[in-house]
Amino acid sequence: ISFSCVDSSLSSLKNCQSYINTGMDIATRVALDLVESFNDVEEVDSVENVMLEYAAMDRELNHYMTAIEETVHQIKRDKPENIPDLQYLVKEKFTALESKNSDTDLQANEKYMYFKDQLKEMRKQFRLQTGDGNESIEQIDEDIAVTQSQVNFICPITQMEMKKPVRNKVCGHIYEEDAILKIIQTRNQQKKKV
Repeated sequence: ISFSCVDSSLSSLKNCQSYINTGMDIATRVALDLVESFNDVEEVDSVENVMLEYAAMDRELNHYMTAIEETVHQIKRDKPENIPDLQYLVKEKFTALESKNSDTDLQANEKYMYFKDQLKEMRKQFRLQTGDGNESIEQIDEDIAVTQSQVNFICPITQMEMKKPVRNKVCGHIYEEDAILKIIQTRNQQKKKV
């Protein structure tokens, strides 16, 4: 039995998975922008719901690919004389995997957890900058000390380690110089506010 069509389909599904990951990255950036512009209640909750939907799609896609791979592996191992009903076998394995789903699966999604961590850090950063919140001076000092010891060398734009970091004087964010300059240049060319 040749599985070249199945392999091609799996490759397409993996492309779909990369689109889901891209969507989750974009949703994370949108939520952080909303926090930065102080619109961070209902709008951010809405983006969080979108992130959970993406996590559900990612889980379903993973289960479907696993079901296909396990079915193909089983057929190759057993080498049946008659061609089995692939669709039925895949659906059976997929249903078994989906029956084990829970809400905690979605919240354990790596991109969703990253989203929640980034959101928490951004909110904390803006509370410190604006003086909002009822935190004592001692608590703020502790937060600053912890934050300073956990420096993040990953550029929020390129998602790569920064080689030449620069700090925004207005908001205090740090970016890779080339990446932020390209964004500024593009926004200026589009005659949009930078």
